[in-house]
Amino acid sequence: MKKVTVFSLLLSLSPVILNFLFNLAPWNSLFSEFSGSESKPENSVTSSDSVFTLSALSLNSLPLAAPEESVGQLESLHNEELQSKLEAILHSNRHWVELSKSNSLSIGIVDMQDPLHSRFASINENNMVYAASLPKIAVLLASEDAIEQGKLVETSAVKADMRLMIAKSNNEAATRMIERVGIKQIGQVLQNPRYNLYDLQNGGGLWVGKAYGKGNVRIGDPIKNLSHAATVMEVCKYYYMLAFGQLVSPERSKEMLGFLVNPELHHKFVSVLDRVAPDAKVYRKSGTWANWHADSALVWDKNRRYIVVALAEDAKGETMLRELMQKIDNVLVSKG
Repeated sequence: MKKVTVFSLLLSLSPVILNFLFNLAPWNSLFSEFSGSESKPENSVTSSDSVFTLSALSLNSLPLAAPEESVGQLESLHNEELQSKLEAILHSNRHWVELSKSNSLSIGIVDMQDPLHSRFASINENNMVYAASLPKIAVLLASEDAIEQGKLVETSAVKADMRLMIAKSNNEAATRMIERVGIKQIGQVLQNPRYNLYDLQNGGGLWVGKAYGKGNVRIGDPIKNLSHAATVMEVCKYYYMLAFGQLVSPERSKEMLGFLVNPELHHKFVSVLDRVAPDAKVYRKSGTWANWHADSALVWDKNRRYIVVALAEDAKGETMLRELMQKIDNVLVSKG
């Protein structure tokens, strides 16, 4: 009789006991491991609120729709393997090595094949130099910022000038945009902590302090007193943020990409990309004056997702940038 009573008592308590055991932390963790309820998806980035996976991105078009908290800061994406490959490219030509040692050659590349795990490598990344027309991308940013804030009306004439300024590097169009926005306002946008595209603590960066071709107003950059300047770090950052829709707003970033795509000057980087990647989307701005040669591009198709920037001071800079582009593309596409 006692045995039956004890057995009945245990049977009645069993749901309570089982519930207690499975709510203990170790058991709960073990159960989750086997059930897969807490498994982390491959190629994912974890935030305090959610897990965002690469598969959620539409990689076919830019800008990418990724939560801001899932996008790493470019400064933190230095990659040793990619750096070694870039240095191997540099050392394939003795003259390039000499130029880099004298700060006459700077290179930056961002491998975005897996955008949420991008990789960055550079040569002389914070060496600010005269960059001719390349900094017109800063005028584009300041213009879109002014439009967003209601300080500039987006007329058909404004749109036409922004396209001319970027695609054909037209100086008159650039000057009209600078006059509309204001030299001081451009500098303020570049130094805005939201972008930090001119970084006083790290050698400077993008700068436009004078109209192109005419105008008496000149505000040299605070470090070297240059009128039109760039570093490969800040230009790479510009394109990287643009790819993720982080310049002004996703809508404004998309419009900026529209002005940058399909460049109408087919030299330097583009002369190579026309041949090796004729179907790729190329978002690009270059610059040349005397011996200063600059080029920058965001390249996008199923095999190519990367940013490349080069700033050179050399009489044969045009040829040099073509050769660099070919070697960099070979490395980034083959991953070799």
